[in-house]
Amino acid sequence: MKLTLIYIELDRYMMLRLRCKAKNGTHLMQGLTHQSCVQELKDKIEELTGIPCEVQKIMVGYPPSNLDLCNGEAHLKDYPIKSGDTLIVEEEKNKPKPQSQTTVTKRPSIDLSPVLERYVVPADNSCLFTSVYYIMEGGVYDPGCGPEMRGLIAEIVASNPTAYSEAVLGKTNEDYCSWIRRDDTWGGAIEVSILSKFYQCEICVVDTQTVRVDRFGEDAGYTKRVLLIYDGIHYDPLQKAVPNSDIPAQTVFSTTDDIILAQALELADEARRKRQYTDVNRFALRCMVCQTGLVGQKEAREHAKETGHTNFGEV
Repeated sequence: MKLTLIYIELDRYMMLRLRCKAKNGTHLMQGLTHQSCVQELKDKIEELTGIPCEVQKIMVGYPPSNLDLCNGEAHLKDYPIKSGDTLIVEEEKNKPKPQSQTTVTKRPSIDLSPVLERYVVPADNSCLFTSVYYIMEGGVYDPGCGPEMRGLIAEIVASNPTAYSEAVLGKTNEDYCSWIRRDDTWGGAIEVSILSKFYQCEICVVDTQTVRVDRFGEDAGYTKRVLLIYDGIHYDPLQKAVPNSDIPAQTVFSTTDDIILAQALELADEARRKRQYTDVNRFALRCMVCQTGLVGQKEAREHAKETGHTNFGEV
């Protein structure tokens, strides 16, 4: 079975799609089969992307995982690559490039390539609202935006009691509006969904525990996409920025940019490996009203329902 590759360049990444055609309908590359050796694939990638074989980092899957292609004589059929997969190819900066016979001395250059990064906001019960405000305002941090964002959500919910009924909110429309305005309550999926509709923008929440992306507004036909990273109890915005530069960060992306999702999943996977998440089903809590010890989100919900206490602290 032949594999046909297409090359799309987005930022620092090179995407190769198997069994795909270029936009003009012609094949950019042909000639590989599952019996082809690894070196043939690497040579084709170098031909297409300009990245030398020696410094190619080739990833597959979501979240992307590295392919160990050190054995150039091995066949492609021995690797988890199948027709329809996407390969992400990146140049490994820490590996020396092969030197040509003619050495040309160049002046040191400044790397102005933007990278996807987490912008940390305070863990003050309003991290979701602060994060969404930050990305929708193009990188403006306003620590006092919480009441404004909470009020906006309350007004939207109050204006449509049919859509936002007790069955949806878990409490009456009126009780919810009072609840969400309080500065000791947390936002979650309901609030993300409301803000996605208000801003007419797809909001992608990347979970560091499961390395999963939840896409709010995915089927609404929006053209804009923003990204949040979530560790079980805290949200931060994701932005693309040039390190050590005054160039404004990019916080809004196109919904056709799937590379940005792959990069976000890489960040989440790195955080998972470092255990930078909270297991909401097992973490220890204490009710700050009556000092009762609790374990996990489920017990906290039940305690809140029985007592009306909603102020919890992690032990």
